[in-house]
Amino acid sequence: MKIKNLALNKIYLGNCIKEMKKLPDKSVDLIFADPPYNLQLEKDLKRPDQSKVNGVRNKWDKFESFEKYDNFTKEWLSSAKRLLKDNGTIWVIGTYHNIFRIGKILQDLNFWILNDIVWIKTNPMPNFRGTRFSNAHETLIWCSKNKNSKYTFNYNLMKSLNDDLQMRSDWTFPICNGSERLKYKGKKVHPTQKPESLIARILLSVTNPGDVVLDPFFGTGTIGSVAKKYNRKFIGIESEKKYIKFAKKRIDLIKPLKNKNMLKVNEKRQQKRIPFGNLIEFNLIKPGDLLHDINKKWYAKVRVDGSLIAENFKGSIHSVAANLLNLPSCNGWTFWYKNEKNNSISIDILREKIRSELQLT
Repeated sequence: MKIKNLALNKIYLGNCIKEMKKLPDKSVDLIFADPPYNLQLEKDLKRPDQSKVNGVRNKWDKFESFEKYDNFTKEWLSSAKRLLKDNGTIWVIGTYHNIFRIGKILQDLNFWILNDIVWIKTNPMPNFRGTRFSNAHETLIWCSKNKNSKYTFNYNLMKSLNDDLQMRSDWTFPICNGSERLKYKGKKVHPTQKPESLIARILLSVTNPGDVVLDPFFGTGTIGSVAKKYNRKFIGIESEKKYIKFAKKRIDLIKPLKNKNMLKVNEKRQQKRIPFGNLIEFNLIKPGDLLHDINKKWYAKVRVDGSLIAENFKGSIHSVAANLLNLPSCNGWTFWYKNEKNNSISIDILREKIRSELQLT
């Protein structure tokens, strides 16, 4: 029986497939899934001193065959697609043991792959036997529900977090350790607990405050903790009572950000459009001024109508830059600079100055 009134910020105990079937269609904005790896471990892994490595040997990670694992994957991913809103997205994380099988099934179900992200671990477990390379990364696949989904991507927030450089698909974070790693009687509570820094980047990149995030393999509640911190809603599904106990305790300690203004993301496509001509009207640029690129290789003169002229070519800030570079297109806002007091200032900075003044009026 399906749940009519969706309970948010709740952890459901049970098999993920059975519990997902109870949830209403198109009810979540994001699904983050850290499914069983299906490691196929046959022998105990030991360090050189013969001490045992505390790896993933749990019953929930064991499958009789690849076929069984594929059927399981197809079933929960089919439910995931039903639960996603039309413009929602899904992230799935895995290792070489399972991520390629998952990727194929995602495409078979007509999810649209947007990126694969490589999480590079700064402190990976070494290969103790010395028979392979040390496995120092995991792979995340980010998909929209279909090719035409108008999904959320907070591009400029990610750029700001990366020192104003475009965020790349190789992310470097340490594995979960220290005080963040949940332990009981000196042992890890969960063998595959993910670092909050990794989850925070995912949630901030593709969701907005108030969005609903589903984690069908909730574990010790990293998704719930980060979602609560940044004012997102969560739904967790977990088959092990012991994990839920620790997850609830962990999430209860989280204090969400109360100042909602601190959570606002002003993506440029949502901001007020400022034509280049406004810079002339606001007296930030004058007709006759010379603009140049960052390396001062190319120059163009500003005309009174807001167009530029360079090497006998006249056009917009974008078309002139593209013409000089012999490219089909170019963002003139980031290409052109103006000299001010012996310094070069981007015209994009001047545009932001106008935008700020208009917001204050």
